[in-house]
Amino acid sequence: MNAEKSPDSRIVKHAVLGDMPAQKEVTIYFEGKPLKALEGEPIMATLVAAGVTVFRYTKKGSPRRMFCGIGRCTDCVMTVDGVPGVRTCVTEVREGMRVERQQGVGSWKVQAEASHAQ
Repeated sequence: MNAEKSPDSRIVKHAVLGDMPAQKEVTIYFEGKPLKALEGEPIMATLVAAGVTVFRYTKKGSPRRMFCGIGRCTDCVMTVDGVPGVRTCVTEVREGMRVERQQGVGSWKVQAEASHAQ
């Protein structure tokens, strides 16, 4: 059973499920770089289609990659729109969201930016 893939590694024709329905394209930003995403897909799907393999680093610096893909582990947690610890495998993309690799437990950039504005 083979699946046909698009140039960005997304499956467009599945051997069992058939043709994938067309979805609206949105733009997210991964570490400042714009990426095309499909509305409704998990952040992780967008990143994998773009060739991203490391999602975060532990406190000791070990890289973490996709593991369970169903929201049970923490290997895919990233900082999303300044909020650390977001499980990217179960969080849908939104137009303009900003995603960054997380170091250790991450830091609250939203809170830090808000306190500097005062």
